[in-house]
Amino acid sequence: MRHIISILMENEAGALSRVAGLFSARGYNIESLTVAPTEDSSLSRMTLVTSGSDDIIEQITKQLNKLVDVVKLNDLHDAADNHIEREMMLIKVKAPMNMREEITRLVKIFRGCIIDVGDSSYTVELTGTSDKLDAFIKAVDSELILETVRSGVMGISRGASALKLG
Repeated sequence: MRHIISILMENEAGALSRVAGLFSARGYNIESLTVAPTEDSSLSRMTLVTSGSDDIIEQITKQLNKLVDVVKLNDLHDAADNHIEREMMLIKVKAPMNMREEITRLVKIFRGCIIDVGDSSYTVELTGTSDKLDAFIKAVDSELILETVRSGVMGISRGASALKLG
């Protein structure tokens, strides 16, 4: 089963390496990973997506909690429908003159934004669930796709619940 684990950790050199090392040493896969500083410059927020049985996820969270850099963590899967997740994608597509209107219409349907217009290409920005981004890729003729970059999933609890100190 897919789990989104949100980790509040010290913003120090080697912290990401220690988390990745924990996964690789145990043969677990990280499906996606995002890390950035928080409003507190001494802390970073890491969001990772992994899959496994409840026992494996429990083992992963216990091992993560033992890492010195980890301040607090939350398995957003435990929050069920009580979390929001988003991913961002930049996708560059061929945009010949005779197809520009059709591509623009498709981007609007998916609530995306054309952020760069070249002589023969468009760069599109899309934000949403991974399923939405996958659906856009399927809707575009694969021959038109030049390049795709995805951020990985970011997640946050709904409401007043927050992953923070104190």
